[in-house]
Amino acid sequence: MSRQKTVVYAGPTISHDEVLAVLPEARTRPPVARGDLLREEWGRDDTAVIIDGYYRERLSVGHKEILWLLNEGVNVIGAASMGALRAAELSPYGMRGVGSVFRMYATGEVDGDDEVAVLHGPAERGYPTGTVAMVNLRYGCQEGARTGLVPAAAGERIVEAAKSRPFVHRTWPELEEALGPAAGDALSTLERMIGTGEWDLKRLDAVAALNAVGGHRAEAPSAWAADVALTGITHYEALAWRSMREYAPGRWMSDLDVLDAARLFGQDYPRLHEQVLTGLLTDFADARGLRLEEYTRVRLGVDDRADVPPSLASWLSEAERATLPAAEQLRLVMVRVWPVWQSEDWRPIILERIRLSSHWPEWSDLVARADEVAEQTRGRVVVPAPAICGRIFSRHWNGPGTSAEVELARRGFLGMADLGQTVSRFFALDVRKAKEG
Repeated sequence: MSRQKTVVYAGPTISHDEVLAVLPEARTRPPVARGDLLREEWGRDDTAVIIDGYYRERLSVGHKEILWLLNEGVNVIGAASMGALRAAELSPYGMRGVGSVFRMYATGEVDGDDEVAVLHGPAERGYPTGTVAMVNLRYGCQEGARTGLVPAAAGERIVEAAKSRPFVHRTWPELEEALGPAAGDALSTLERMIGTGEWDLKRLDAVAALNAVGGHRAEAPSAWAADVALTGITHYEALAWRSMREYAPGRWMSDLDVLDAARLFGQDYPRLHEQVLTGLLTDFADARGLRLEEYTRVRLGVDDRADVPPSLASWLSEAERATLPAAEQLRLVMVRVWPVWQSEDWRPIILERIRLSSHWPEWSDLVARADEVAEQTRGRVVVPAPAICGRIFSRHWNGPGTSAEVELARRGFLGMADLGQTVSRFFALDVRKAKEG
């Protein structure tokens, strides 16, 4: 019987020798790119540690490659850079994320490849880095403020200036030029402390991931996870591609784009969302021979006849808490925490309904108008980061007796960053609509 192996994909974040100092029996590989995982011979209970990966020079590692490994019984750990990004996306399906960068992505504190991307030299020179990672700057400024080595105000200016620049221009000289002599001491401290590794968050996370090999193996949420992940992602992609159409020369939209418009702008959409997801919940309950209330109480861990706990009631509006019986409150909670408790993708069923809606042409036109306004205002309207974009747009749903979290959940959004990702295509249109009153 062959021994279980560990393969580590790393480059600029942590060197070959540093990997072997922690895991002497590891097999090291260059930063991972599309197809690299499939070229390796894997056995059940082998471990793949993804730290670094390509973004630009080669296609980045695909989600389906990682899902294939998980389905084959390979333990996949991600941290620090590309590994943290993929782990945040695939942790529901069994990929194990380690470290602070992973948590930052998973919670939506940061978003975008540029947070971990760096320019680096070739492998034969040991992947020397030419730029500083955004997450390292964030961590360094936080540590600097905590220890008194970097004034908090200077740290805030440095983070803001670095984030506003493309990652290829996040060099120490360019940052100093952008911020001026006043920031010189703070930047020198950051460069020194990140250079020594003490404030190099990516490297710290990489070491943590290597130390996690052989520890508790991440389990998929349930027995269906790997199969559903593989078929579900394929189904979602097929849904987008099969419904993709060129509605004008060089402009494309899919039915999922029209669904996004409905979720954002359809006043009656929350009612439809609730109806469809309640139908799915009823099917789940029937399959187990339970009434809907019994099913929701079991899934949410609420005793029979007990009131809805405050932690769950936070997903309800004040009016719903005051007027609805407990059974109805629990049903609404289940609908609104759907991504946490259910595996069924509601989008295909919603699409079947809204394709028949009299509003379908209106929502399709909104997508086209959004693309047109975005083109007209390019260079003049800057789309902010997803979380900020989401907060700006959520003003449409402000009202007495409710909260942003409730209103997002009523439309199937996981949080502000998720909303912001969807809004980004429509942001310029929303700005114009606001100006027009």
